[in-house]
Amino acid sequence: MKLFRSCAAVLALTAASLALTANAQEVQQNASGDPLYTVQAPDGFAMLGDLLIARPLLIGATAIGAAAFVVALPFSAMGGGIGATGRALVVEPGKAAFVRCLGCTGDGYNQRQ
Repeated sequence: MKLFRSCAAVLALTAASLALTANAQEVQQNASGDPLYTVQAPDGFAMLGDLLIARPLLIGATAIGAAAFVVALPFSAMGGGIGATGRALVVEPGKAAFVRCLGCTGDGYNQRQ
């Protein structure tokens, strides 16, 4: 009977500690409750990968997009879509390369639309 009580106590304490750690991970992603102030906290490996791999590729994509925009400009002017073409080829890759924080997945400016 003593073995049963000690096993039950150990099992109950283990289950309680696991439940507490699961609840601790859900607490306060955004303390203010305002979606404008969503905080991203990337780890070091995400920052390093972003710095060494993603940013150079995004800067290259911005340069290639700018060249493609110049080539496509007469055709997009005839179709009336210069703004959309510029946003898709130049602005979006440039925003991802230069505006967002290092390692973050968002674009940095959380403006209400």
